[in-house]
Amino acid sequence: MPRGELMKQSLLHVALVVRDYDQAIAFYCDKLHFTLIEDSYQPEQDKRWVVVAPPGSVGTNLLLARATTPEQQAIIGNQTGGRVFLFLATDDFWRDYNAMIVAGIKFIRPPQEAPYGTVAVFEDLYGNLWDLIQMNEPQPSSLR
Repeated sequence: MPRGELMKQSLLHVALVVRDYDQAIAFYCDKLHFTLIEDSYQPEQDKRWVVVAPPGSVGTNLLLARATTPEQQAIIGNQTGGRVFLFLATDDFWRDYNAMIVAGIKFIRPPQEAPYGTVAVFEDLYGNLWDLIQMNEPQPSSLR
């Protein structure tokens, strides 16, 4: 690539290893209100292509990938060794936090105000850690 030429790339999907497609779809779509973008059978590999996205999302989606080997099954719920794995941004933290509590989502760190916004850590159905986060509005550079 010639020097100075800009590349344009983006993340399309993040694969999340799950135990069961339907169980994962129910969690993400019913409890977190994600949209089911695609659920199609791939006969050549005997698997499904399942993609979900947060409501209103225009960015990266989740590819729900069913574990098929013992190695894959071993990492379900712990894809990042206990660190927060994914970050769910919201335009209204308290609306979504309260709806998630009502839906039975388990929060393992309570809401807190941080310099960058409001955040709390929750678990998905397998124990992967997520941040629910509402970023503060950017400050004009003259106020920094």
